[in-house]
Amino acid sequence: MYPSPAQEAVLRDHCAHARYVWNLAVEQQSWWRPGRTSAPGYLEQCRQLTAARAEFGWLRAGSQMVQQQALRDFAQALAGFFAGTHGKPGWRKAERDEGFRVVAVKLGQVRRLSRKAGDVWIPKAGWVRFRWSRAVAEAKSYRVTRDRAGRWHVAFAVVPEPVPAPGTGETVGIDRGVTVSAALSTGEMLRVPRLTPGRQRRLRRLQRKLARAQRGSGRRARVKLALAHLRAREADARKDWAEKTSTGLARRFDLIRVEDLSITGMTRSARGTVEQPGRNVRQKAGLNRGILRSGWGLLVRRLEDKAPGRVEKIKAAYTSQRCSACGHIAAESRKSQALFACVACSFACNADVNAARNIAAGHAVTVRGRSPLGGRVNREPQPVVLPA
Repeated sequence: MYPSPAQEAVLRDHCAHARYVWNLAVEQQSWWRPGRTSAPGYLEQCRQLTAARAEFGWLRAGSQMVQQQALRDFAQALAGFFAGTHGKPGWRKAERDEGFRVVAVKLGQVRRLSRKAGDVWIPKAGWVRFRWSRAVAEAKSYRVTRDRAGRWHVAFAVVPEPVPAPGTGETVGIDRGVTVSAALSTGEMLRVPRLTPGRQRRLRRLQRKLARAQRGSGRRARVKLALAHLRAREADARKDWAEKTSTGLARRFDLIRVEDLSITGMTRSARGTVEQPGRNVRQKAGLNRGILRSGWGLLVRRLEDKAPGRVEKIKAAYTSQRCSACGHIAAESRKSQALFACVACSFACNADVNAARNIAAGHAVTVRGRSPLGGRVNREPQPVVLPA
């Protein structure tokens, strides 16, 4: 979006009001304990909001729709938490969680100006121009957000149609890693775009400059903004890669199998406590950054959105140690990060591709040597059967 300075001031006020109302709802919910009276629901919170707007002029100066939608978003988030599908809604922080939602009360709140430009109606701000990047259907609501790089975005609440299956009956396995972001059972190696070497050097220089800058100074604010622009460029490239890759896989294969990974657990800090400090904390922090930069969760989430019912999650146990040719399982077969050479049948290939083939076949095994699809996996050498 491209708001004018006056419009940007209004948008910032909307973000502050929505964040304030959301945090009040979080505080009311966190105050509740078993034995106390029930926390107020959405309708009661709306009545409290009306009383607060009558009392405080700075809140009354904002949009009532924006503030009510923040309460509705909280109620929906809380319902997802109690249903077990989402995490517990937490606090929103300034400069990190900047955004609000607008309900389209009438048609014509989005209009197209040219092939690449459009206008959207924002309460109290009027018509705000945005870049028309794709077809926009009639949406019941839209969300305006501001990232750390200071860019404004608008997202319309329209559920796109799923990508149709090709009908070929082909199955693909995806092994996710850090060096190779996604290795396919077909032998393809997909990597998330990273910053260029020049931008990486600039990123390190800015990080050192940020460490020396005084807190609250203008120099520190300028360095943080420059860092945010570099991070935003990297995140945009990662999202673009995930969108294009997920669309291509959904169009090419009928069934997509991925590892069932707990990314939250895998990226948990190894710092430990004062009594029991962790070991290799710096190495683990670097690994965590590599995992998050690879876009593991984003890729699978977009695959599930575009190919609903065609994505299966396979347990990752022993997929990197099992030979995709003979089925023999041995840790010694994994020679290095990139090389797999079976000690039983001498079959050799890229280690990530070998794991992806096991995932495609559903040959993840448990500690007792059984496949989740049924049947026992033999750890003894078997005759080599290569595909025709």
